[in-house]
Amino acid sequence: MGILLGAIADDFTGATDLANTLVKEGMKVVQTIGVPKDDAYTEGVDAVVVALKTRTAPVNEAVELSLAALRWLQAHGAQQVVFKYCSTFDSTKQGNIGPVADALRAAMGAGCSIVCPAFPENERTIYQGHLFVGGVPLHESSMKDHPLTPMRDSSLIRLMSQQSRAEVGLVPHKTVAKGADAVSHAIKALETAGNGYAVVDALSDDDLRIIGDAARDHKLVTGGSGVATGLPENFRKKGLLGSTTETDTPRVKGRELVLAGSCSTATRQQIALAKEKWPTRKIVVDRIAKGEDVAGDLAEWALAQHDEAPVLIYASADPEEVREIQSVYGVERAGAMVEQVMGALAVRLNASGFSRLVVAGGETSGAVVSALGVGSLRIGPEIAPGVPWSQSIGTRPLALALKSGNFGGPDFFEEAFAVIR
Repeated sequence: MGILLGAIADDFTGATDLANTLVKEGMKVVQTIGVPKDDAYTEGVDAVVVALKTRTAPVNEAVELSLAALRWLQAHGAQQVVFKYCSTFDSTKQGNIGPVADALRAAMGAGCSIVCPAFPENERTIYQGHLFVGGVPLHESSMKDHPLTPMRDSSLIRLMSQQSRAEVGLVPHKTVAKGADAVSHAIKALETAGNGYAVVDALSDDDLRIIGDAARDHKLVTGGSGVATGLPENFRKKGLLGSTTETDTPRVKGRELVLAGSCSTATRQQIALAKEKWPTRKIVVDRIAKGEDVAGDLAEWALAQHDEAPVLIYASADPEEVREIQSVYGVERAGAMVEQVMGALAVRLNASGFSRLVVAGGETSGAVVSALGVGSLRIGPEIAPGVPWSQSIGTRPLALALKSGNFGGPDFFEEAFAVIR
Protein backbone atom coordinates (compact mmCIF):
# COMPACT_ATOMS: atom_id res chain seq x y z
CA MET A 1 0.00 0.00 0.00
CA GLY A 2 1.22 3.49 -0.78
CA ILE A 3 1.27 6.59 1.37
CA LEU A 4 -1.98 7.82 2.88
CA LEU A 5 -1.49 11.58 2.77
CA GLY A 6 0.56 13.72 0.43
CA ALA A 7 1.44 17.35 0.93
CA ILE A 8 2.92 20.12 -1.19
CA ALA A 9 4.48 23.02 0.73
CA ASP A 10 5.48 26.32 -0.85
CA ASP A 11 8.61 26.71 1.29
CA PHE A 12 10.92 24.55 3.37
CA THR A 13 10.05 25.85 6.84
CA GLY A 14 6.36 25.50 6.06
CA ALA A 15 6.98 21.90 5.07
CA THR A 16 8.63 21.05 8.39
CA ASP A 17 5.82 22.88 10.18
CA LEU A 18 3.24 20.65 8.48
CA ALA A 19 5.33 17.50 8.92
CA ASN A 20 5.58 18.33 12.63
CA THR A 21 1.78 18.54 12.88
CA LEU A 22 1.32 15.17 11.19
CA VAL A 23 3.95 13.50 13.40
CA LYS A 24 2.22 14.80 16.54
CA GLU A 25 -1.02 13.26 15.23
CA GLY A 26 0.59 9.83 14.93
CA MET A 27 1.85 9.66 11.36
CA LYS A 28 5.24 8.48 10.16
CA VAL A 29 6.42 11.34 7.97
CA VAL A 30 9.25 12.06 5.57
CA GLN A 31 9.88 15.51 4.13
CA THR A 32 11.52 15.62 0.72
CA ILE A 33 13.46 18.57 -0.62
CA GLY A 34 11.95 19.12 -4.02
CA VAL A 35 10.09 16.53 -6.06
CA PRO A 36 11.60 13.08 -5.32
CA LYS A 37 13.40 11.30 -8.12
CA ASP A 38 12.85 7.77 -6.78
CA ASP A 39 10.66 5.64 -4.52
CA ALA A 40 13.01 5.39 -1.54
CA TYR A 41 10.95 7.75 0.59
CA THR A 42 7.72 5.77 0.85
CA GLU A 43 8.62 2.51 2.63
CA GLY A 44 6.89 2.38 6.02
CA VAL A 45 5.77 5.99 5.70
CA ASP A 46 2.22 7.32 6.18
CA ALA A 47 2.75 10.78 4.72
CA VAL A 48 5.23 12.53 2.46
CA VAL A 49 5.59 16.31 2.51
CA VAL A 50 7.21 17.67 -0.63
CA ALA A 51 9.01 20.92 0.18
CA LEU A 52 9.21 23.36 -2.71
CA LYS A 53 10.68 26.85 -2.93
CA THR A 54 7.74 28.39 -4.77
CA ARG A 55 6.30 31.04 -2.46
CA THR A 56 7.90 33.94 -4.32
CA ALA A 57 8.89 32.13 -7.54
CA PRO A 58 7.42 33.18 -10.90
CA VAL A 59 3.81 31.98 -11.09
CA ASN A 60 4.36 29.57 -13.99
CA GLU A 61 7.31 27.97 -12.24
CA ALA A 62 5.36 27.60 -8.99
CA VAL A 63 2.47 25.93 -10.81
CA GLU A 64 4.71 23.60 -12.82
CA LEU A 65 6.65 22.40 -9.77
CA SER A 66 3.50 21.94 -7.71
CA LEU A 67 1.88 19.83 -10.43
CA ALA A 68 5.03 17.70 -10.68
CA ALA A 69 4.85 17.13 -6.92
CA LEU A 70 1.18 16.20 -7.24
CA ARG A 71 1.92 13.63 -9.94
CA TRP A 72 4.59 11.99 -7.77
CA LEU A 73 2.32 11.88 -4.73
CA GLN A 74 -0.57 10.41 -6.73
CA ALA A 75 1.73 7.83 -8.30
CA HIS A 76 2.67 6.71 -4.79
CA GLY A 77 -0.84 6.25 -3.54
CA ALA A 78 -1.72 9.52 -1.79
CA GLN A 79 -5.44 9.38 -1.01
CA GLN A 80 -5.63 13.05 -0.07
CA VAL A 81 -3.39 16.04 -0.80
CA VAL A 82 -2.72 19.13 1.31
CA PHE A 83 -1.43 22.32 -0.32
CA LYS A 84 0.38 24.04 2.53
CA TYR A 85 1.09 27.77 2.57
CA CYS A 86 2.00 30.18 5.36
CA SER A 87 -0.33 30.84 8.28
CA THR A 88 -0.06 34.53 7.38
CA PHE A 89 -1.08 33.79 3.75
CA ASP A 90 2.20 35.23 2.43
CA SER A 91 1.56 36.13 -1.20
CA THR A 92 0.96 38.96 -3.62
CA LYS A 93 -2.08 39.93 -5.70
CA GLN A 94 -0.63 37.85 -8.54
CA GLY A 95 -0.02 34.70 -6.51
CA ASN A 96 1.21 32.22 -5.86
CA ILE A 97 -1.41 30.65 -3.58
CA GLY A 98 -4.37 31.15 -5.91
CA PRO A 99 -2.75 29.97 -9.16
CA VAL A 100 -1.22 26.88 -7.54
CA ALA A 101 -4.49 25.96 -5.81
CA ASP A 102 -6.39 26.44 -9.10
CA ALA A 103 -3.96 24.16 -10.94
CA LEU A 104 -4.14 21.45 -8.26
CA ARG A 105 -7.94 21.58 -8.14
CA ALA A 106 -8.16 21.24 -11.90
CA ALA A 107 -5.66 18.39 -12.07
CA MET A 108 -7.41 16.47 -9.29
CA GLY A 109 -10.96 17.21 -10.34
CA ALA A 110 -11.55 18.51 -6.82
CA GLY A 111 -14.73 20.27 -5.78
CA CYS A 112 -14.98 23.26 -3.45
CA SER A 113 -11.74 23.22 -1.44
CA ILE A 114 -11.09 24.52 2.04
CA VAL A 115 -8.95 27.63 2.58
CA CYS A 116 -7.80 27.73 6.21
CA PRO A 117 -4.37 29.09 7.19
CA ALA A 118 -5.33 29.22 10.89
CA PHE A 119 -2.76 28.14 13.50
CA PRO A 120 -4.30 29.10 16.89
CA GLU A 121 -1.33 27.80 18.91
CA ASN A 122 0.78 30.47 17.21
CA GLU A 123 -2.01 33.08 17.41
CA ARG A 124 -3.20 32.84 13.79
CA THR A 125 -6.99 32.75 13.82
CA ILE A 126 -9.77 33.34 11.30
CA TYR A 127 -13.07 35.04 12.10
CA GLN A 128 -15.67 36.13 9.55
CA GLY A 129 -13.12 35.32 6.88
CA HIS A 130 -10.52 37.73 8.29
CA LEU A 131 -7.08 36.52 9.35
CA PHE A 132 -5.77 37.70 12.71
CA VAL A 133 -2.16 37.54 13.92
CA GLY A 134 -1.54 37.95 17.62
CA GLY A 135 -5.04 39.31 18.09
CA VAL A 136 -4.82 42.03 15.42
CA PRO A 137 -5.90 41.92 11.77
CA LEU A 138 -3.20 40.65 9.41
CA HIS A 139 -2.81 44.03 7.71
CA GLU A 140 -2.09 45.68 11.08
CA SER A 141 0.51 43.08 12.12
CA SER A 142 4.24 43.15 11.37
CA MET A 143 3.41 41.29 8.14
CA LYS A 144 2.38 44.59 6.60
CA ASP A 145 6.11 45.35 6.22
CA HIS A 146 7.29 41.95 4.95
CA PRO A 147 10.08 42.65 2.41
CA LEU A 148 8.80 40.16 -0.18
CA THR A 149 5.10 39.69 0.53
CA PRO A 150 3.72 42.71 2.41
CA MET A 151 0.20 41.87 3.57
CA ARG A 152 -2.08 44.91 3.35
CA ASP A 153 -5.47 43.18 3.67
CA SER A 154 -6.80 40.72 6.25
CA SER A 155 -9.80 39.41 4.29
CA LEU A 156 -8.96 35.93 3.04
CA ILE A 157 -11.94 36.08 0.70
CA ARG A 158 -10.57 39.19 -1.00
CA LEU A 159 -6.99 37.91 -0.96
CA MET A 160 -7.92 34.58 -2.53
CA SER A 161 -10.32 36.17 -5.01
CA GLN A 162 -7.54 38.45 -6.29
CA GLN A 163 -5.36 35.46 -7.12
CA SER A 164 -7.78 32.73 -8.14
CA ARG A 165 -10.08 32.30 -11.11
CA ALA A 166 -12.71 30.70 -8.85
CA GLU A 167 -15.37 32.24 -6.63
CA VAL A 168 -14.64 32.23 -2.90
CA GLY A 169 -17.24 31.82 -0.15
CA LEU A 170 -17.26 31.70 3.65
CA VAL A 171 -18.09 29.11 6.29
CA PRO A 172 -18.48 31.29 9.42
CA HIS A 173 -17.55 30.29 12.92
CA LYS A 174 -21.17 29.87 14.00
CA THR A 175 -21.36 27.00 11.49
CA VAL A 176 -18.05 25.48 12.59
CA ALA A 177 -19.33 25.50 16.18
CA LYS A 178 -22.17 23.19 15.11
CA GLY A 179 -19.76 20.43 14.09
CA ALA A 180 -18.28 18.62 11.11
CA ASP A 181 -21.58 17.75 9.43
CA ALA A 182 -22.65 21.39 9.48
CA VAL A 183 -19.33 22.42 7.93
CA SER A 184 -19.66 19.72 5.25
CA HIS A 185 -23.17 20.85 4.35
CA ALA A 186 -22.06 24.48 4.19
CA ILE A 187 -19.18 23.65 1.83
CA LYS A 188 -21.49 21.62 -0.40
CA ALA A 189 -23.91 24.54 -0.50
CA LEU A 190 -21.10 26.88 -1.54
CA GLU A 191 -20.06 24.44 -4.25
CA THR A 192 -23.62 24.23 -5.56
CA ALA A 193 -23.65 28.03 -5.69
CA GLY A 194 -20.56 27.99 -7.92
CA ASN A 195 -17.76 28.56 -5.40
CA GLY A 196 -14.40 26.87 -5.88
CA TYR A 197 -13.11 27.69 -2.40
CA ALA A 198 -14.50 27.96 1.10
CA VAL A 199 -12.70 30.11 3.64
CA VAL A 200 -13.44 28.39 6.97
CA ASP A 201 -13.24 30.25 10.28
CA ALA A 202 -11.14 28.73 13.06
CA LEU A 203 -10.41 30.10 16.53
CA SER A 204 -9.11 27.00 18.30
CA ASP A 205 -7.57 23.57 17.83
CA ASP A 206 -11.01 22.08 18.41
CA ASP A 207 -12.24 24.04 15.40
CA LEU A 208 -9.38 22.63 13.33
CA ARG A 209 -10.33 19.07 14.29
CA ILE A 210 -13.91 19.75 13.25
CA ILE A 211 -12.67 21.11 9.91
CA GLY A 212 -10.42 18.09 9.46
CA ASP A 213 -13.37 15.76 10.06
CA ALA A 214 -15.45 17.72 7.55
CA ALA A 215 -12.66 17.32 4.97
CA ARG A 216 -12.53 13.53 5.26
CA ASP A 217 -13.70 13.00 1.67
CA HIS A 218 -12.00 16.03 0.11
CA LYS A 219 -9.37 15.32 -2.51
CA LEU A 220 -7.60 18.62 -1.86
CA VAL A 221 -7.28 20.67 1.32
CA THR A 222 -5.45 24.01 1.40
CA GLY A 223 -4.16 26.04 4.32
CA GLY A 224 -1.50 26.28 7.00
CA SER A 225 -0.21 23.37 9.02
CA GLY A 226 -3.12 23.66 11.44
CA VAL A 227 -5.68 22.57 8.86
CA ALA A 228 -4.03 19.13 8.81
CA THR A 229 -4.54 18.58 12.55
CA GLY A 230 -7.71 16.55 12.11
CA LEU A 231 -6.82 14.72 8.90
CA PRO A 232 -4.84 11.74 10.33
CA GLU A 233 -7.82 10.76 12.50
CA ASN A 234 -9.87 10.16 9.34
CA PHE A 235 -7.39 7.48 8.24
CA ARG A 236 -7.31 6.07 11.77
CA LYS A 237 -11.10 5.62 11.73
CA LYS A 238 -10.73 3.61 8.52
CA GLY A 239 -8.21 1.30 10.19
CA LEU A 240 -5.36 2.57 8.01
CA LEU A 241 -3.33 4.28 10.73
CA GLY A 242 -2.12 3.20 14.16
CA SER A 243 -2.61 5.17 17.34
CA THR A 244 0.95 6.44 17.93
CA THR A 245 4.36 6.69 16.34
CA GLU A 246 7.78 7.15 17.89
CA THR A 247 9.74 10.33 17.29
CA ASP A 248 13.51 9.99 17.14
CA THR A 249 15.71 12.82 18.34
CA PRO A 250 18.53 13.46 15.83
CA ARG A 251 21.69 11.75 17.02
CA VAL A 252 24.18 14.01 15.30
CA LYS A 253 27.40 15.20 16.91
CA GLY A 254 29.15 18.38 15.89
CA ARG A 255 29.31 22.12 16.39
CA GLU A 256 26.21 24.28 16.52
CA LEU A 257 25.31 27.07 14.09
CA VAL A 258 22.44 29.50 13.61
CA LEU A 259 21.91 31.09 10.19
CA ALA A 260 19.18 33.73 10.28
CA GLY A 261 17.83 35.55 7.25
CA SER A 262 14.29 36.32 8.35
CA CYS A 263 13.51 39.97 9.07
CA SER A 264 10.46 39.16 11.18
CA THR A 265 10.00 40.75 14.59
CA ALA A 266 10.25 37.34 16.29
CA THR A 267 13.55 36.43 14.66
CA ARG A 268 15.07 39.84 15.38
CA GLN A 269 14.14 39.42 19.04
CA GLN A 270 15.73 35.96 19.05
CA ILE A 271 18.91 37.36 17.51
CA ALA A 272 19.06 40.20 20.05
CA LEU A 273 18.93 37.74 22.95
CA ALA A 274 21.45 35.33 21.42
CA LYS A 275 23.93 38.17 20.75
CA GLU A 276 24.27 38.64 24.50
CA LYS A 277 25.55 35.06 24.92
CA TRP A 278 27.12 33.76 21.69
CA PRO A 279 29.67 34.83 19.09
CA THR A 280 27.73 36.75 16.45
CA ARG A 281 28.38 38.34 13.05
CA LYS A 282 26.12 40.15 10.61
CA ILE A 283 26.22 39.73 6.83
CA VAL A 284 26.82 43.11 5.18
CA VAL A 285 25.14 43.26 1.78
CA ASP A 286 27.36 46.11 0.55
CA ARG A 287 30.40 43.86 0.96
CA ILE A 288 28.79 41.12 -1.09
CA ALA A 289 27.95 43.61 -3.84
CA LYS A 290 31.57 44.76 -3.96
CA GLY A 291 32.64 41.20 -4.72
CA GLU A 292 34.32 40.51 -1.39
CA ASP A 293 34.58 36.91 -0.18
CA VAL A 294 32.03 37.42 2.58
CA ALA A 295 31.28 33.71 2.99
CA GLY A 296 34.98 32.88 3.26
CA ASP A 297 35.65 35.61 5.82
CA LEU A 298 32.66 34.64 7.97
CA ALA A 299 33.53 30.94 7.79
CA GLU A 300 37.10 31.67 8.91
CA TRP A 301 35.75 33.77 11.80
CA ALA A 302 33.25 31.07 12.84
CA LEU A 303 35.90 28.35 12.89
CA ALA A 304 38.05 30.48 15.16
CA GLN A 305 35.35 30.71 17.84
CA HIS A 306 35.28 28.52 20.94
CA ASP A 307 33.76 25.20 19.91
CA GLU A 308 31.52 24.85 22.98
CA ALA A 309 29.27 27.81 22.12
CA PRO A 310 26.88 28.05 19.17
CA VAL A 311 27.80 30.56 16.47
CA LEU A 312 25.19 32.99 15.07
CA ILE A 313 25.46 34.56 11.61
CA TYR A 314 22.56 36.69 10.45
CA ALA A 315 21.36 39.01 7.70
CA SER A 316 18.15 40.02 9.48
CA ALA A 317 17.40 43.74 9.68
CA ASP A 318 14.57 46.07 10.63
CA PRO A 319 12.09 47.17 7.91
CA GLU A 320 13.75 50.56 7.36
CA GLU A 321 17.17 49.02 6.76
CA VAL A 322 15.68 46.39 4.46
CA ARG A 323 13.93 49.05 2.37
CA GLU A 324 17.19 51.00 2.09
CA ILE A 325 19.11 47.94 0.90
CA GLN A 326 16.37 47.03 -1.59
CA SER A 327 16.29 50.58 -2.95
CA VAL A 328 19.99 50.30 -3.80
CA TYR A 329 20.19 46.74 -5.14
CA GLY A 330 16.60 45.78 -5.92
CA VAL A 331 14.45 43.27 -4.06
CA GLU A 332 15.48 40.19 -6.04
CA ARG A 333 19.20 40.93 -6.22
CA ALA A 334 19.46 41.82 -2.53
CA GLY A 335 17.74 38.59 -1.55
CA ALA A 336 19.76 36.49 -3.97
CA MET A 337 23.08 37.85 -2.69
CA VAL A 338 22.23 37.00 0.91
CA GLU A 339 20.92 33.54 0.01
CA GLN A 340 24.07 32.73 -1.95
CA VAL A 341 26.26 33.65 1.02
CA MET A 342 24.08 31.68 3.44
CA GLY A 343 24.29 28.60 1.23
CA ALA A 344 28.06 28.90 0.80
CA LEU A 345 28.52 29.39 4.56
CA ALA A 346 26.47 26.29 5.35
CA VAL A 347 28.56 24.17 2.97
CA ARG A 348 31.94 25.43 4.23
CA LEU A 349 31.07 25.20 7.90
CA ASN A 350 29.39 21.82 7.63
CA ALA A 351 32.50 20.45 5.95
CA SER A 352 34.47 21.74 8.97
CA GLY A 353 32.33 20.11 11.65
CA PHE A 354 29.21 22.24 12.08
CA SER A 355 26.48 19.57 11.93
CA ARG A 356 23.70 21.01 14.13
CA LEU A 357 22.04 23.87 12.26
CA VAL A 358 19.13 26.14 13.11
CA VAL A 359 18.00 28.16 10.09
CA ALA A 360 15.55 31.04 10.47
CA GLY A 361 13.46 32.13 7.51
CA GLY A 362 11.83 30.31 4.61
CA GLU A 363 14.01 31.72 1.84
CA THR A 364 17.15 31.22 3.91
CA SER A 365 16.17 27.64 4.72
CA GLY A 366 15.63 26.93 1.04
CA ALA A 367 19.05 28.30 0.15
CA VAL A 368 20.83 26.40 2.94
CA VAL A 369 19.18 23.03 2.41
CA SER A 370 19.62 23.21 -1.36
CA ALA A 371 23.30 24.16 -1.05
CA LEU A 372 23.90 21.26 1.34
CA GLY A 373 22.35 18.84 -1.13
CA VAL A 374 19.85 17.43 1.36
CA GLY A 375 17.28 15.24 -0.41
CA SER A 376 14.97 14.32 2.44
CA LEU A 377 14.45 14.73 6.17
CA ARG A 378 13.15 12.50 8.94
CA ILE A 379 11.03 14.59 11.29
CA GLY A 380 12.01 14.56 14.96
CA PRO A 381 10.81 16.18 18.19
CA GLU A 382 9.11 19.56 18.39
CA ILE A 383 11.11 22.53 19.68
CA ALA A 384 8.27 25.06 19.63
CA PRO A 385 4.86 25.09 17.95
CA GLY A 386 5.43 24.57 14.24
CA VAL A 387 9.18 23.89 14.47
CA PRO A 388 10.67 20.39 14.85
CA TRP A 389 14.19 19.09 14.67
CA SER A 390 14.84 16.91 11.64
CA GLN A 391 17.67 14.70 10.45
CA SER A 392 18.94 14.33 6.91
CA ILE A 393 18.43 11.00 5.17
CA GLY A 394 20.97 9.42 2.84
CA THR A 395 23.62 12.14 3.12
CA ARG A 396 26.25 13.30 5.58
CA PRO A 397 24.50 13.35 9.00
CA LEU A 398 22.89 16.70 9.71
CA ALA A 399 20.49 17.89 12.38
CA LEU A 400 18.36 20.70 10.98
CA ALA A 401 15.75 22.96 12.53
CA LEU A 402 14.10 25.03 9.80
CA LYS A 403 12.19 27.84 11.47
CA SER A 404 9.57 30.10 9.97
CA GLY A 405 10.66 33.65 10.74
CA ASN A 406 7.61 34.43 12.86
CA PHE A 407 7.76 31.31 15.05
CA GLY A 408 9.31 30.71 18.44
CA GLY A 409 9.81 32.73 21.62
CA PRO A 410 12.74 35.07 22.33
CA ASP A 411 14.99 32.24 23.58
CA PHE A 412 14.11 29.84 20.74
CA PHE A 413 17.70 29.34 19.56
CA GLU A 414 18.88 28.27 22.99
CA GLU A 415 15.83 26.03 23.47
CA ALA A 416 16.50 24.34 20.14
CA PHE A 417 19.99 23.19 21.00
CA ALA A 418 18.90 22.12 24.48
CA VAL A 419 16.56 19.57 22.90
CA ILE A 420 19.35 17.61 21.19
CA ARG A 421 22.22 18.04 23.65
